[in-house]
Amino acid sequence: MNNNKSYLIIILSILSAIAPISIATYLPSMPIMAEHYKVNISDIELSLSIFMFGFSIGQIFGGPFSDAKGRKLSSLVGLLGYSIFSFLITSSTSVYELWIYRFFEAFFGGLIIVNAAAIIRDLYSGKEAAKYFSILGSLRTIVPMLAPALGALILFFFTWEKIFIFLGLYSAFVAFLIFKDFKETYTYSKKNIIQSYLIVLSNKKAMTMMFVLALGFSSMFSIVTKSSFIYIEYLGLSVNQFAFFQGLNFVFFMLIAALNVKFLNYFKAKKILQFAVLSQIILAFLFLILNDYIGFILVIFFIVSYISMNGLIYGNATALIMENFPHNAGVASALIGVLQYGTASIISSIIVSFHSNSLISVAFGMLIISSVAFLVLKKY
Repeated sequence: MNNNKSYLIIILSILSAIAPISIATYLPSMPIMAEHYKVNISDIELSLSIFMFGFSIGQIFGGPFSDAKGRKLSSLVGLLGYSIFSFLITSSTSVYELWIYRFFEAFFGGLIIVNAAAIIRDLYSGKEAAKYFSILGSLRTIVPMLAPALGALILFFFTWEKIFIFLGLYSAFVAFLIFKDFKETYTYSKKNIIQSYLIVLSNKKAMTMMFVLALGFSSMFSIVTKSSFIYIEYLGLSVNQFAFFQGLNFVFFMLIAALNVKFLNYFKAKKILQFAVLSQIILAFLFLILNDYIGFILVIFFIVSYISMNGLIYGNATALIMENFPHNAGVASALIGVLQYGTASIISSIIVSFHSNSLISVAFGMLIISSVAFLVLKKY
């Protein structure tokens, strides 16, 4: 790959954006898809949880595959498989077919996502790695910031199926960039896959931080899962307005993640994490107790503020984990993803099952998740 650091981080951001773009682009189409398949919107929301589950399974295999065969081949196989199943979704005739194709699309996405973090760990460590993880986190939020607007634009001119055609073409384009520009960063060394997983799993500090990261991601994803209901059905926004306010979440996430790079010059990563999680607890508590009394502006304030705190969690937690594994970065990245997306899949499914006409279940879920994250962080 081009040795220019700016080009490197842009390519890695595009590569790792497969997950957020898979989620955010079709959010505006959920009510339309529910009508198309003649099902409740919660059945379409469930496709997000299924995607997360498939993403987790893909990463279990993706980590060892990346460490054994290299970052380039792992990325290319994942990108091409993802592209194929994105196209197949457009031909699905029932919500069950949608779920199946979405699972396999996500499985191949899991092969992709482990490589971005692994490549950074191949090249950097310590505070430098934390800064690059923060930059990566902030840059790749540009995609989910724009994705709902893009999804809304596609819906304005075309049908919802064209959103998945776009996803397939996006993946194929990224595969072309990786094939053309990427130079392998991984130095192969023969190792037993089971032993590699055991090395990572036996590191108690790293595993503790993985759970903190997974809970932080789950808190954000639980809101994303319900975002179509929150913005379109509860707040009564149009599809275009939904795209704007959904994007607002990621604008502030990106700003906070950018500030994190500066904060690292003055504070330790753990202190920044503690502040972020404690802030989420306070915001979620206020959102819960004031739920019946707040209007449009405060709903937006609580959601945006809560999500933006993840800009302090992602880079710091990831760096604290990855610095322990100079020779098992692929497997470590895979386990991070498995816990992130697996936990998010379970939690979002629970929140969806408590669907109501209010936001109490969302606020309560936010409070519980962040409180547990704070207790886990105290054990680090």
